[in-house]
Amino acid sequence: MTERHKTRKNIRIAMIVLLLLLVVGYTSYETERLITGPSIAVSSPANGETVSTSTIEVTGVAKNINAISLDDRNIFIDEKGNFKEELLLSEGYNVITLKANDKFGSETEKTLEVIYKPAMI
Repeated sequence: MTERHKTRKNIRIAMIVLLLLLVVGYTSYETERLITGPSIAVSSPANGETVSTSTIEVTGVAKNINAISLDDRNIFIDEKGNFKEELLLSEGYNVITLKANDKFGSETEKTLEVIYKPAMI
């Protein structure tokens, strides 16, 4: 075998290995969504927080989701997965439930407890 043939063979092997690594990497990236399922991270309000106003803004990020709801009402996310919804609280103890599901049928739920205690005048 000449030096030229050895070089071609090595280049061909390197290209095949590179192609296989790309395929395996992309497959791993795509299956991560299937394995991890949907996720919800709430920025505000904090769980157990006591507030003095009757309205709060529920904000956070949802990843790998197909649909998301806040207290069984569909809400919208932007292209980065951020959500922001205004919510009216009842006086006293309030339970806020966020549910999200992905296109594979996996579901996740996040429950927050918030206490609305009006400011005394």
